[in-house]
Amino acid sequence: MLVLVPVADLSLGETDKGLSRFSLISFSSILAPSSSRLILSSLLDPRGWFLDQRWIFFQIGGEPRTRGCFRFVQESISTRRGGKSLWHVPFLDASGLSRSRIGLKCELCFKMCHKSKIKLAALVGITLSVLSLFVHLFVANYSVGDFIQYKLREDYLYPVGHKLRHRRLWGPVSSLEVLQPYAKPRSFYPVPGQQNGFIYAKISGGFEKIRSSICDLVAIARLLNATLVIPEIQQSVRSKGISPKFRSFSYLYDEEQFIASLSDDVIVVKSLPKDLKEARKKTKFPTVSPKASTSPSFYTREVLPKLKQSKVMRILVSDGGCLQPILPSNMDEYQRLRCRVAFHALQFRSEIQALGNQMVERLRGTGGPYLSYHPGFVRDTLAFHGCAELFQDVHTELIQYTRKQLIKQGTVDEDLVVDSFARKTNGSCPLIPEEVGLLLRAMGYPPNTIIYLAGSETFGGQRILVPLRAMYTNLVDRTSLCTKKELSNLIGPEYPLPSNLPQPPPVKSEKQLIEEWKKAGPRPRPLPPPPARPFYQHEKEGWYGWIAETDTEPDPSSMDIRKQAHRLLWDALDYYVSVEADAFFPGFNNDGSGWPDFSSLVMGHRSYQTASGVTYRPNRKTLVGLLSSMHDNLYHPTHNWTVLVRDHLNKSLGVDGFIAEAESSKTASFLSHPFPECSCRTSKSSDTPGHVMSRSGKLLYGNEEECPEWMVRGLAMASQKATGAKDEDVEEGELLEDDNETDGQSDSDNGNRSDTNRSMEQDEEMDPDD
Repeated sequence: MLVLVPVADLSLGETDKGLSRFSLISFSSILAPSSSRLILSSLLDPRGWFLDQRWIFFQIGGEPRTRGCFRFVQESISTRRGGKSLWHVPFLDASGLSRSRIGLKCELCFKMCHKSKIKLAALVGITLSVLSLFVHLFVANYSVGDFIQYKLREDYLYPVGHKLRHRRLWGPVSSLEVLQPYAKPRSFYPVPGQQNGFIYAKISGGFEKIRSSICDLVAIARLLNATLVIPEIQQSVRSKGISPKFRSFSYLYDEEQFIASLSDDVIVVKSLPKDLKEARKKTKFPTVSPKASTSPSFYTREVLPKLKQSKVMRILVSDGGCLQPILPSNMDEYQRLRCRVAFHALQFRSEIQALGNQMVERLRGTGGPYLSYHPGFVRDTLAFHGCAELFQDVHTELIQYTRKQLIKQGTVDEDLVVDSFARKTNGSCPLIPEEVGLLLRAMGYPPNTIIYLAGSETFGGQRILVPLRAMYTNLVDRTSLCTKKELSNLIGPEYPLPSNLPQPPPVKSEKQLIEEWKKAGPRPRPLPPPPARPFYQHEKEGWYGWIAETDTEPDPSSMDIRKQAHRLLWDALDYYVSVEADAFFPGFNNDGSGWPDFSSLVMGHRSYQTASGVTYRPNRKTLVGLLSSMHDNLYHPTHNWTVLVRDHLNKSLGVDGFIAEAESSKTASFLSHPFPECSCRTSKSSDTPGHVMSRSGKLLYGNEEECPEWMVRGLAMASQKATGAKDEDVEEGELLEDDNETDGQSDSDNGNRSDTNRSMEQDEEMDPDD
């Protein structure tokens, strides 16, 4: 046994009454002779007092074997001067020290917790918290079985199974598989010889106007037998401090690829000769600003003589084009030249293509397809059609302000205030994202469908996308697919803009202060109000900086101009991702403004590249009528309404939608529907419709040439390989489906009964005339 005896008669200093101190502990060992001494170290501070909560190191046999943690109990004592006292401390059993070599047992710890009320309360609180946690876990564990897991109801319109539904939603469209891209010259097409001069152009506008204008300029250069200088893109040229690595045309497209691809069609150079550059600076060359509907005869009669005389002609393009979309039948080769420019020569620069490929890989990272959706909410387009009342608050004022400016410019010949809802009923306003989500849900797209939101400008902001995001949570855009570093690398290094900090008012001289004092009113005067807080430049940028202060929109700042250049890059990325998408749904294509729009260009490129791909060509007027008929019950539509929506959208994927799109959009932009000039047909079938002519007598569909034999053989070999791969996938899928069907046969039977009853109830509610 180890006896702990406190000794109180050591001179450790006297204390006042009620003061606390630590008792000195003397160790007496009654151990076997073989045991060594116990060494107590580092217990006293320099004043001779014991230190609280110190570690005591015990050494047995001269080597450190164990550590014992002793917390000395603080005793409240009162002493009299000169008095002596002896306290008896409980004995500690030290027999285990020699047996287990673990050290002394800390039996005083439990007593210490009981003597401290705060520690006792903490211990009780921790104990209750642990018990409460265990109770909650116990209840949660035994109550999981009461919850019913939500399961999507099987689609009763596609009873064949998942395979047919996947084909209906993601294609290919069998009726258009015979159409293949073929834009090569059909007849004798010599390389241009002696040139009549140079044509250099400046293009203004957004991404879609730039792309369409470049194609027209190449066709004009071929028509006039002129050398084309690579056009200047004003959106990037006028931006201050933009990256010197990418300027003008190279900001979007690959110059070398553009020149090499058109070597057999047009001679393209990067700049004018040195002797002509000086004359260009002095504006000695004639200038023309054609419209998008300019005929070829205008160039042969008016422009060609001036070009031969001055050797240089400057063309300013701001209308989204400089040559009419539909050319005479004897100029089909110029239409094919447009296709070669748009779909082969105009390749994005390597940085845009690399990032676009990464975005497509990330969208298909789960192994499934994705759908691209372009809302078409552009401020200028909304103002042109008078769709202001579809928005709220400040957005309505902004659209009306833009419409007022268009009326002053002569672009719009209508009243300022129009009925926006009547315009939407007529199909002149875009489908809002909520309506698009309802249509996609009616088509059968599951809630986990990946939807890519295209477009550098979505007027209305994120608020207008909330309903669509609630229906399809996998709604992503470039900001959620790319990091900030990847987007900044795409922009390239840019020079910092000059700081435009608010300048303090000039300091007034003493003479000016005296004059102001004399001219002031009677005295005593109240103190002037404190100066207002200065407004910084970033607070004035954008519409939110001026809409509440002035009635006129200020000139764009340097940052605004730079952001306009950045939008070209964002549109290029969205264009690339949308063309490669498994399905595309336009929110506002073929708006009737006469300007090329983003969705129409994407649809034309997709149709040229893969005509059988899933590209919806909806009739907004028809869809708005269907949505209006179920306005009070859109989120729980009837069976017949769903059938009507699916019937319309499925027809828009096939030949019917193909012909309707040709009749409506080709007159505004040839690139939106480059058929039949830039396509060929692999086979002639009996169900192929005959020549489909437009109201003006132009051929729309049905007169495509047969594809060359080498193309037919290549397509046959590719289809055989694809069929073999599909057969293997089908066999594996059938085995999996058989296992799933045997496992859940009873559940499907119950679900089918409930679905049948529900569909019958919905049919009874519908009008029989439907």
